[in-house]
Amino acid sequence: MIKSQSAMEYLMTYGWAILIIAVVLAALFELGVFNPMTFAPKASPGSCQVVRPEGAGTTNFISLEGECQGELPQYAASFPGNPSAVQDTIGQNGWVLVNSPLDIPSVSFTVVGWIYYRGPNPSHCEGIFGDGGNGHVGFSLMASCGYMLYINNTASGWPSGTTEFPTKTWEMVAIEYSGINGSTVAFLNGKTYYSSTLPAHEDIVSSPIYIGDDWWQPEGYDTFNGSLADVQFYNTTLSANDIQALYQEGIGGAPIKIQNLVGWWPPNGNTNDYSGNGNNGQTEYSVTFTSSWYSGYSAP
Repeated sequence: MIKSQSAMEYLMTYGWAILIIAVVLAALFELGVFNPMTFAPKASPGSCQVVRPEGAGTTNFISLEGECQGELPQYAASFPGNPSAVQDTIGQNGWVLVNSPLDIPSVSFTVVGWIYYRGPNPSHCEGIFGDGGNGHVGFSLMASCGYMLYINNTASGWPSGTTEFPTKTWEMVAIEYSGINGSTVAFLNGKTYYSSTLPAHEDIVSSPIYIGDDWWQPEGYDTFNGSLADVQFYNTTLSANDIQALYQEGIGGAPIKIQNLVGWWPPNGNTNDYSGNGNNGQTEYSVTFTSSWYSGYSAP
């Protein structure tokens, strides 16, 4: 009887302490503290960039310089999403604005980026990348609206049987569009996700670019609910092998085919364009750069 009572007292004394320790360990695990990515080498902001000796828009003698071997970024850009379905007021949400139109001497393009999606707002179509004029180009990955690419007021829908984009994991997404024949291809983690056809369209980008916000409502209406990293924009369609190679580089990977690179926003601590073309951005309102982005990321 005495031994049983002693055992119960022991459990009562230390049980709560053990439970608290377990809860703390679980919380740290969820935050990514035990993720091996936490201890991997980190590249400083702007440590890798494209150098264009003859100036922006030129392709002669261009090269990648700096720490371009796939080191993880120190930061990722975090966007708050819409706090409610009814808020549509400037200053309550955030986005990144690229100040000037991109110079695209082509009718085709590819957008590549790493995305961490916290989850959809059922009342909104959260934008990822697009111009602010007449919905010429943009893409949304959100289940709430059921499409991924939007060209000239025509949407390209989700593939049959797909209901929503993966949440709380880092995914590499690439969207390609050929304005010559209107063909579109979406890639997820280096593999073809779906393809479709949209109207052929030559006016690709004719106004400033928004990253992390809706393209036809540039007032914070459909702000992205998640984080972005390593956003790249090309004035051509890349091959499936190119897309796979970019994925294998991981979230800190350098661009490929730099002759066709128009804009590159890592954005590792700032919204500067490291393509050498000077398409720098600016943070608006609630955009932040977080160093605690590792949760949900596994190197390819």
